[in-house]
Amino acid sequence: MMEKEKNVLLLGASMKPFRYSHVAVKALTKNEFPVYPVGREEGEIDGVPVHSKLPPIEKFHTVSVYLNQKNQKDYYEKLFLYSPERVIFNPGTENDELKAICKERNVEVVENCTLEMLEAGAF
Repeated sequence: MMEKEKNVLLLGASMKPFRYSHVAVKALTKNEFPVYPVGREEGEIDGVPVHSKLPPIEKFHTVSVYLNQKNQKDYYEKLFLYSPERVIFNPGTENDELKAICKERNVEVVENCTLEMLEAGAF
């Protein structure tokens, strides 16, 4: 189980409340995981700022991906500047090419739903 002080970079955050990425930001916050959501639009989800750009370089334990395969390409190299220990591909975001890059860099690959992992206490 992940320790609470480990932070999460969430790619593909949406300001639309019915989107899973929006619900995931709320769920991560509720479960006391520091989350840095990045999306197309800037805004706020339950007091958590949503950014349109990646943050200054720091370490993120987990990257939770909510972008489709095509939109992930821009992040291939930038993603690893944050030295993630794992990348979670949420349903519909699976990407063999990025998975292979993760494995080359010894980053754990998880194909699962962030929300289900939180619910099961397996995050």
